[in-house]
Amino acid sequence: MRPLTDEETRTMFEELSKYIGENIKLLVDRPDGTYCFRLHNDRVYYVSEKILKLATNIARDKLVSLGTCFGKFTRTQKFRLHITALDYLAPYAKYKVWVKPGAEQSFLYGNHVLKSGLGRITENTSQYQGVIVYSMADVPLGFGVAAKSTQECRKLDPMVIVVFHQADVGEYIRHEDTLT
Repeated sequence: MRPLTDEETRTMFEELSKYIGENIKLLVDRPDGTYCFRLHNDRVYYVSEKILKLATNIARDKLVSLGTCFGKFTRTQKFRLHITALDYLAPYAKYKVWVKPGAEQSFLYGNHVLKSGLGRITENTSQYQGVIVYSMADVPLGFGVAAKSTQECRKLDPMVIVVFHQADVGEYIRHEDTLT
């Protein structure tokens, strides 16, 4: 487990800023302690420094994971955000989309959100902006990318895609063996 390089940090923060903007600093400097990002086996973990110090007693090859997995670096050094980061991204989200109860199950099976399933959308959401997807009861379901801006969504046909699916909480069941 090692700290991220400057290039890795920049790549990861660019991906996180698509969803939470400047609120990234709130993830690191929290009132309950200082948290940091660490890289282990191409995966980025979000962990408190207190737990990180305790983990130094464990050999790297024996360590499976530590803290919460935020995502992983691909072989081409692009950062891919995992669904396990949703609980930390949702409170700081700048742009949100709420889906109707009938469209929740479709989204949780990995499908895009259609205009017919759109309940609400944050005002001034631009096209290709990262969004957190919520149920109408304000339960975070996943995240994606806005296919259309807020203004375009108002005059669309019901069968047009408005949010491209990226990750959802259904992945806990569908991909449980690879989410470590």
